[in-house]
Amino acid sequence: MSLWIDRKFEFALPAEMFPNVIERLRGTPASLEEKTAELSREVLTRKPGDKWSIQEQVGHLGDVEELWHGRIDDYQNGLKELRPADITNRVTIHKNHNADQIANLLQSFRASREKLVARFEEFGIEGAAQSAHHPRLNKPMRVIDLALFIAEHDDHHLARMTELTGR
Repeated sequence: MSLWIDRKFEFALPAEMFPNVIERLRGTPASLEEKTAELSREVLTRKPGDKWSIQEQVGHLGDVEELWHGRIDDYQNGLKELRPADITNRVTIHKNHNADQIANLLQSFRASREKLVARFEEFGIEGAAQSAHHPRLNKPMRVIDLALFIAEHDDHHLARMTELTGR
């Protein structure tokens, strides 16, 4: 499987599709809950080599919510460039998500994601075309593109969890 950091993006989705992309974001907490339901702690915390466990994947999705909220702030503040991500994932690596309970990670993610979705909805279709420069991709990113980028990031980690569990 390819690394997230190696992904290339072409942002061409029309702003009218913004509500559809928001629905993908709204559905991630339920997908995580379904994917982790009935898994033993051993399965949730098993680390395949130097890769993240399922529980660390869930924790990471919660960790990057702060970045997504920050980038919405960047749009709202009219900044020309979006804040950069920490591509080393220092926060996730140091948080030791395997020591936590999966229920705590899921609840925290759901609460943050509900706030994120509400913030995106405030833009509406008209605001979805607002743009700022994405530093790593070195291209303009509209609000709808950020929402799609986040949905793709969610799916990337959900796919990793499927690889680890087969479900």
